[in-house]
Amino acid sequence: MLQHFPQSLRRRLPAFEGLTLTLIAVCALGLWVFFAIAEEVMEKDVFDFDSWLILALREPGDTAQAIGPVWLPAMMRDITSFGSTFALIFISLTVVGWLLLSRRPHGAILLAVALIGGTVLANGLKLFFDRPRPDLVAHGTDVFTASFPSSHAMLATTVYLTLGVMVMRFTPALHLKIYAISVALLLSVLIGMSRVYLGVHWPTDVIAGWAVGAAWASLTWLVAIWLQRRGEVETVLPG
Repeated sequence: MLQHFPQSLRRRLPAFEGLTLTLIAVCALGLWVFFAIAEEVMEKDVFDFDSWLILALREPGDTAQAIGPVWLPAMMRDITSFGSTFALIFISLTVVGWLLLSRRPHGAILLAVALIGGTVLANGLKLFFDRPRPDLVAHGTDVFTASFPSSHAMLATTVYLTLGVMVMRFTPALHLKIYAISVALLLSVLIGMSRVYLGVHWPTDVIAGWAVGAAWASLTWLVAIWLQRRGEVETVLPG
């Protein structure tokens, strides 16, 4: 069977096995977390944890004032902008253009599918659950859609994790791989935290967004690996 694969691909098969199992585990865990939270959201419940954390991030006796120094809310708005629709589309199109110009069309397709599919999924879930935004505190930024799940958290996780894995495939150095995925994870976490700090999402919205975003990114990569093993693409990102 192995003779049907290119020699370079045969050398990478053991690594593919480990990657496949990891992606399956991440996808399964993400879906489990999401559906566990979604079950409660369907019953219109507000978690005690949600209310406690949002109020803990406000000055006692003044729910319009976030805790911390005066510059912190502005910084949080800057951070949250990295997960905005414009930012994610602009970054993704920039990278897609670079991948196409450098003759890496499969990587470009992978990123485009991750973003477009994730956007459709996020909006569909918001319409389905139709969870109201938090009303315990004043919002620190404008919002126009339903609350669950957080599309900022979901799409940031999807796009930045996908980009992180792409960068990992450019280098064989383990410390650079760790650096790439760590930056992607850190940015996704900060964006989600900023949504709670600004009072525009329940914490469980963000946790669910992280979970389904990680699951969607993992599923995208599993499909790419499956196509690669069928020989329909020689590699996701040719070196």
